[in-house]
Amino acid sequence: MTMNAPATETAPEIDIDPLRRWIGRTETRSEHLTPALVDRFNATFARGGPMDEGAEAPLMIHLCLTQPAVPAEELGPDGHPARGGFLPPVPLPRRMWAGGALTFHRPLRIGSLVTRLSTIRDVVLKQGRTGPLCFVTVEHEISDEGGPAVTERQDIVYRGIDTGAPKTAPETAAPGVHSKEIATDPVLLFRYSALTFNGHRIHYDQPYVTGKEGYPGLIVHGPLQATLLAQYAADLRGAAPTEFRFRSLSPLFDTADVILNARDTPEGLALWTARPGGPVAMEATARW
Repeated sequence: MTMNAPATETAPEIDIDPLRRWIGRTETRSEHLTPALVDRFNATFARGGPMDEGAEAPLMIHLCLTQPAVPAEELGPDGHPARGGFLPPVPLPRRMWAGGALTFHRPLRIGSLVTRLSTIRDVVLKQGRTGPLCFVTVEHEISDEGGPAVTERQDIVYRGIDTGAPKTAPETAAPGVHSKEIATDPVLLFRYSALTFNGHRIHYDQPYVTGKEGYPGLIVHGPLQATLLAQYAADLRGAAPTEFRFRSLSPLFDTADVILNARDTPEGLALWTARPGGPVAMEATARW
């Protein structure tokens, strides 16, 4: 997900030392994995599965659990929470979920109490084409009464406003040996925002995202793309992967359907998302 600011803002000078004091900070949240959540998750992704308590929960549903519930008065005009709190207050106007890595130890169980222990592992400042880039690495340990279920590394990058410098046109993504087309319409994006309690208006507010942010359409969530690719990998192999890694490369919008692509590798599967005729949006690898 991205956090954008008006194009008139400029990136301030960043003192990395105070931000690095957030390294080691932890946060713990818990939530019951209810049959009702599983029902809504399956409906959103057009999937089926058991609903009984004690049954295996769907792959990637942990991203819909233990999300912060921020009061409306603490949100910015874009619907995103204001800076500060658990994450360091990086003074750069745009934030995106740049990628991550997941290890699946075992499935979560429907009806269980799921706990997420989050730890900030690193805060690093680098220089990019648009100016300074601040990378924050967060580790999540997701468990229930049966013990650890998922270990997740989340990579967050903060950056400044694009200066409008000339860019090289990205190459069109090659089709995969396996491919599947998914309709990324506003209903899907709204439903996923609701599942994850994500109020960021770029995912569901068409007048806002085109008029205020200047994008051509609603932006497809990074976690949504990662979920679709992980599900596709599991469908192709008939089992959930034990390791899944992904990286966001370019945005996807609701102006065109998304194509899930995959090809076999000696280690497992290479996967990627793209719009028809567009560049790779997210790339991923899955191993068993």
